[in-house]
Amino acid sequence: MKRHSAQRATRRRQRDQRGLSAVMILAVLVMLGALSAYAVGLVTSVHNGYATELSHARATQAAEAGLDWGRFRITTGAGPSCVASQTLTLASTLAPYRVTVRCTLSVATTEGGPPLNVYRVSASACNLPAGGNCPNAVASADYVERVLSTIVER
Repeated sequence: MKRHSAQRATRRRQRDQRGLSAVMILAVLVMLGALSAYAVGLVTSVHNGYATELSHARATQAAEAGLDWGRFRITTGAGPSCVASQTLTLASTLAPYRVTVRCTLSVATTEGGPPLNVYRVSASACNLPAGGNCPNAVASADYVERVLSTIVER
């Protein structure tokens, strides 16, 4: 009789342990699901951050290209030395960006020598131009704009 009750107790413990292992498996699956959801969110946010940073860098490069164009026009006398406003279309990786270059004559002076003109050149670059021009009053998370300016003497 003792042997029979010992066998019953052993079987009962085995049945109890089977239920425990099912709960453990479910807990591990839930934890893996939560961890994978967190990992996907983290990777997505890092990727979006890099993409935004790259857009900002490209907009800065586009604005610098606009300033270079304006300096070239003024210093070499290629065409009219100072165009009030000109929009440039760029090539290669900067193709989605437009640059609007503005030029104004700040000071014209003659101090006992040849005339000296001081021009203020500003370049505004953006990736979503309004009517082909920058800046744009667009309210978009993807909109990037950079404005740079310089002074050129001639």
